[in-house]
Amino acid sequence: MEGQHWTFAFDFSFLIQEEKLAGAELRLQLEPLGEPPAEAPILVEIFHQPRWEDEDQASACPERRRLASFVVTDSQVSFSSDSMVLRVTEALARGLEALSGAEDAPSAGRTDAAGGECGHRAPEPPVSDVQLTLYSNMAEQRGRPAGSTLLWEAESSWRAREGRVSQERAKRKPRRRNGLAIRQCRRVRFQVDFNLIGWGSWVIYPKQYEAFRCEGECPNPMEERFSPTNHAYIQSLLKFYQPHQVPSTCCAPVKTKALSMLYLENGKVLLDHHKDMIVEECGCR
Repeated sequence: MEGQHWTFAFDFSFLIQEEKLAGAELRLQLEPLGEPPAEAPILVEIFHQPRWEDEDQASACPERRRLASFVVTDSQVSFSSDSMVLRVTEALARGLEALSGAEDAPSAGRTDAAGGECGHRAPEPPVSDVQLTLYSNMAEQRGRPAGSTLLWEAESSWRAREGRVSQERAKRKPRRRNGLAIRQCRRVRFQVDFNLIGWGSWVIYPKQYEAFRCEGECPNPMEERFSPTNHAYIQSLLKFYQPHQVPSTCCAPVKTKALSMLYLENGKVLLDHHKDMIVEECGCR
């Protein structure tokens, strides 16, 4: 790896303020049948790059902040199968702690996002698989098994040469079809009128209610905010690499709640709570 420089971009927006990093490993896939890299110093630098929400922010070239840097020691690197694993727990933990006061800190020590070039050049295709595995002290409290543990544990990142815009940033740019922006999976209003479906004669209350429904497309690959299962996350990755061979995941309810209904049955007035009548959250499945 001597003489090579690579940039890896990861999204840490899923971490919450109370969460503490317990472990972090950066796994780099080596060339098939390749020899381990020669013994040369490996310098790791950790930066924070503000998220670009739109093209106006991108053109302004938000500054990035150097959070930590260190030279990897022999005890921090290991080889497993066709991968090299770097243990970056301490440096990443220090960087995340420093990030908490980044907004109030002066701009000294910052550098722009592209080494002096606010590049809008197209990113290079991924040339290697990179995986960052995080271990925190709040996995159980946050109910991770309900969503994709694969997405949480290791979010794939594309390796791009220094000075180029990352694929992740390009991926976030809204897609368009026939000049119109494609709306992503979300919850929308959906008014139900029992009179319109012939239930008004026996449903006393409510005669109408807001059921909501799910609408929109699922991105490929998807983010944690879409609450994917492991299967859905894998499917979205395959859809990204083989768009014409794999179908997209579906925007569907992932959390619902009951509706209390007052109705007539056999001449009696009954009150019941019917499950799964109102959509609370939408996701990709």
